[in-house]
Amino acid sequence: MGRSSKDKRDVYYRRAKEEGWRARSAYKLLQINDDFDIFGGVKKVVDLCAAPGSWSQVLAKKLRGAAGAESDAKIVAVDLQAMAPIPGVIQIQGDITKKSTAQAIIGHFEGEQADLVVCDGAPDVTGLHDIDEYIQAQLLLAALNITTHVLKSGGTFVAKIFRGKDVTLLYAQLKIFFPEVTVFKPRSSRNSSIEAFVVCQGYSPPEGYIPNMSNPLLDQQYDLDFNNLEGPNRVIVPFLACGDLSGFDSDMTYPLQLGEGESYTYHSPTQSPINPPYKEACELRRSDRLVKPSASVLTSADEDRQGVDSGQLGAGGAVGGCGDSGSGDIVSGSSQKSVEKTVNVDAVSGSVRDLVIK
Repeated sequence: MGRSSKDKRDVYYRRAKEEGWRARSAYKLLQINDDFDIFGGVKKVVDLCAAPGSWSQVLAKKLRGAAGAESDAKIVAVDLQAMAPIPGVIQIQGDITKKSTAQAIIGHFEGEQADLVVCDGAPDVTGLHDIDEYIQAQLLLAALNITTHVLKSGGTFVAKIFRGKDVTLLYAQLKIFFPEVTVFKPRSSRNSSIEAFVVCQGYSPPEGYIPNMSNPLLDQQYDLDFNNLEGPNRVIVPFLACGDLSGFDSDMTYPLQLGEGESYTYHSPTQSPINPPYKEACELRRSDRLVKPSASVLTSADEDRQGVDSGQLGAGGAVGGCGDSGSGDIVSGSSQKSVEKTVNVDAVSGSVRDLVIK
């Protein structure tokens, strides 16, 4: 398929490399701002779960200029992972569930609070949708919790959300703190994905509310059926499709030559991960040192020593469940020779690749 195959399948991935963004998610924030003008009048902004840094790049370019030094706007990026530096962006490697992280953010703002908090964080998906939706919901609530510590009254909060069956509970919790909550789907977000974003405007916490990292956000419970609420208790959040509807479709495949007379040039990713958790596995695979599972099984004489009565075998009888391979060995009842069987198992599919009998 070659290096250009993903460039063909995903036009936003290709454009991100060509324009210097670290990830295609940069276009999602740009399209959010096109519709909601979330950057207007912003001087202090926090980017939660910032790695690899594409949203921080957008914030730096829009608020501080291309060189990152054309205004006095302050941008603080927070993530557990280390992130390559971005001009004009202050980085904190910390946990968003810790009060010390909130204090560090306020410290960089010299005791003042943020005008805008954004969060594009998402868990490593498992493919089990209920689990993925629940973990994403908890990540969103953690982001909301630290936001109540650092966001000023009237501020804006933007975060990723997975629209699942329990999403109404999240809407109810967000409406407690923000009078205006909108769910939207950027054009650059794939239609096949349950991903969407919430734009929460006009931060106004309940009277007497004291931010606390252990606070379960006024203790809304998951054992209530929020989808069946009626009257004033029912929360219906507007849903918008954002971005230029005549622009690129993130689910379509486009030719590599987008314009007449333009030649295609492959671009490497703008910023590769600097210390990913899979780094060691990749190095072992490149040097062909990645361990491949295999099993060696001895039957007959060895089985006799382990208490297997070979006299119970009839002609053509089968011995099953040998060793870790879980496969059987066909042995004649009259055979007295030691038989060695080697089974090589495919490292990816788990299927038997070759069988050697000596």
